[in-house]
Amino acid sequence: MTGYPIGILALQGDFALHAAALDRQGEAYLYVRRPEELAACRGLVIPGGESTTMTRLMDIVGLRQPILDFAAAGKPILGTCAGLIMLAARVDEDEKRHGVKPLGLLDVLVQRNGYGRQVDSFVDEVAVAGRSGTVPGVFIRAPRILEVGPGVEVVATWRGETVGVRSGNVTGLAFHPEAGEGEAWIS
Repeated sequence: MTGYPIGILALQGDFALHAAALDRQGEAYLYVRRPEELAACRGLVIPGGESTTMTRLMDIVGLRQPILDFAAAGKPILGTCAGLIMLAARVDEDEKRHGVKPLGLLDVLVQRNGYGRQVDSFVDEVAVAGRSGTVPGVFIRAPRILEVGPGVEVVATWRGETVGVRSGNVTGLAFHPEAGEGEAWIS
């Protein structure tokens, strides 16, 4: 374990799976539910879950601006599945109707449930940039990355399609590394 913990946004979603993955790596973590908890962290994971609920809860507890400030300070942020949606600049649908208000930290356009509904969820091999071989990608009602803006690096692909991106200190993945063997993304 090293110094300050990695924060896991624990308002809703699969935050416990991220905690278990960090535990297996010997990393200290802290569930983040309030701004003062985020301030104590060296990195942040925004887990999968339901993006409209996450939006609502993030705004109710006052975490939107602290997360933006955290990113501006250069601290690493990883968003998985719904976490990617929250990090995106744009969501391909009527945002008002669904209530999703992304943070705008990654210049990407994403489509919620882009690979289908729950019944369409799947596990398949994902290619990771700069690494030989593949890692299992768990796609559960996963968002689809439709457009990648300039300055955004593609870090993971599935069958030639972008499923992971990074811009500076912010990384977004359409899949769940915490549910497979892709835990290295988390620390």
